[in-house]
Amino acid sequence: MKYPQEFIDYLLYFHSSRDFFECHEVLEEYWKSEEGGKEKVWVGFIQIAVGLYHYRRKNYEGAKKMISSALSILERETTKIAELGINSKQLLLDLPQIKDSIEKKLPYSDYNIPIEDKSLLEACTEQCKKENRSWCSPSDFNNTYLINKHTLRNRDDVIHERARQKQLKNRKT
Repeated sequence: MKYPQEFIDYLLYFHSSRDFFECHEVLEEYWKSEEGGKEKVWVGFIQIAVGLYHYRRKNYEGAKKMISSALSILERETTKIAELGINSKQLLLDLPQIKDSIEKKLPYSDYNIPIEDKSLLEACTEQCKKENRSWCSPSDFNNTYLINKHTLRNRDDVIHERARQKQLKNRKT
């Protein structure tokens, strides 16, 4: 099966740099696209990344909320998860354990999505090699930009787009 490049990119960010913020960005853009079809499975995977982003930052409430929501969505998407080359049974066993760790405020530890399809895993590891990245790297807690990306990134494009949309809305009224 051919997997969307955005999903492979998501898996690379997830497993190589542990850049959960970029996981969210790349998959959300795909989810909103015509190709992504607004399928709920993408939201579930986005929420896993966001939940782990919050967990790593010790935002336990945000993490619990996102992992709980991901679990709720993905429990109804087992066929689609399997079609994406992921072991849905293992994933759905892992998410409640992650939620439990969050609720107990245990230290964050990296999680690897259980990729079942060997060709998907091979595509991911090959792309990592091409990009000089390491598959299943640990989180770099010394990288403050990675850990706090949502507050440190340049948001000029978002601010400009919101202003543009506001101007368009005002012209219509």
